[in-house]
Amino acid sequence: MTILATIINISIQSLINRRLTVLLTVFAIAVSVMLVLGVEKVRQDAKLSFANTISGTDLIVGARSGSIQLLLYSVFRIGNATNNISWRSYQAIAARNDVKWTIPISLGDSHHGFRVMGTSNSYFKHYQYGQNSLLRFRDGKPFIDVFETVLGAEVARKLGHKIGDKIVIAHGLGAAGFTKHDDKPFTVSGILEHTGTPVDRTVHVSVEGITAIHVDWKNGARMPGMSMDAKSVRKMDLTPRSITAFMVGLNSRLDAFRALREINNFQSEPLLAILPGVALHELWRLMGTAETALALIAILVVASGLLGMLTMMLASLNERRREMAILRAIGARPIHIVAMFLIEALIIASLGCLLGLLLLYAAMAILQPVLEAQLGLFIPIDVLQLRGWLILSLVMASAAIASIIPAVFAYRHNLADGITVRI
Repeated sequence: MTILATIINISIQSLINRRLTVLLTVFAIAVSVMLVLGVEKVRQDAKLSFANTISGTDLIVGARSGSIQLLLYSVFRIGNATNNISWRSYQAIAARNDVKWTIPISLGDSHHGFRVMGTSNSYFKHYQYGQNSLLRFRDGKPFIDVFETVLGAEVARKLGHKIGDKIVIAHGLGAAGFTKHDDKPFTVSGILEHTGTPVDRTVHVSVEGITAIHVDWKNGARMPGMSMDAKSVRKMDLTPRSITAFMVGLNSRLDAFRALREINNFQSEPLLAILPGVALHELWRLMGTAETALALIAILVVASGLLGMLTMMLASLNERRREMAILRAIGARPIHIVAMFLIEALIIASLGCLLGLLLLYAAMAILQPVLEAQLGLFIPIDVLQLRGWLILSLVMASAAIASIIPAVFAYRHNLADGITVRI
């Protein structure tokens, strides 16, 4: 048996003899590895998920507020608009020579906690996500009638809706809804395929449908003594007076900055036009401090796990006096003692990293649907990326460096002190 094999065998046997403290140390490192890898994965995949939500859209236009706020409520269905914009202004901009297509957006209602978005069929023709992917229907077709709706994949899955089902839209955004528009139900005409974006959690109706359910409402409440059924409403002019925002596709992206400037100086009412990519970059800059704080916390957690391993190894030195003395008496050199502690540290760190990976994937399997449903973040369960492997390598390297300290202390103990029996 070679010297290295002998040292490995001795190290394993020593760890087995101290299995309780070793297992606790492995678990501490595993938890720290799971946290640091989890923070890194959520950070990277959150950025990717947000970036993949919209593509191929040149401008987003809404009431004058903040660019990040406009991006969040119009694309990610987070928050609310400070004000609406008039339908007349929307039509004026849509009629510009440099505008190829527009997608109106009207928000403010919900269905069992899922956002309802009023739009037009141009949404299904022009809206793109990911790498310029168009929306596709899993079942059915786009809405044609005023009281038809197209559901996102998550809405249909969670609520069990299918083609032909009747649904009722509620006024407001609460999970239970406030006052329901139960006198004007919508029929499910289509269900979209899964996209991993907020589209999956959206109930899509026409902007005329949004107008229709509010014809007998005023200031957020039903007008007393006035009730109109769906049949009567269909005969009315359902052109909306206002919408929340709209997306714009230009004939040439070279015109984007000129169109941006002219829309922001629109005379009829104060409007804000944003470039989605620029607004997203502003959001990442705003989140930069939080990302740094999370990374620092993750590093400190890993450091505490390795410190626990170092503490365990130092605390066991007194119990291992005789073991060290016998090894030195039979000719073990400093390099052999260092190698033994190094191997023990690497075994502990390897087991911790492996258990940490298992805990990470278990946590991802449990939390993935929760994050997607509650925050709109799709975190894929995939293989570890290069940055993750780099983190694991740094953990192993730090464990190896930390093992030198107890090795030095162990070898500096007096040989006679190790052999003497203490009473």
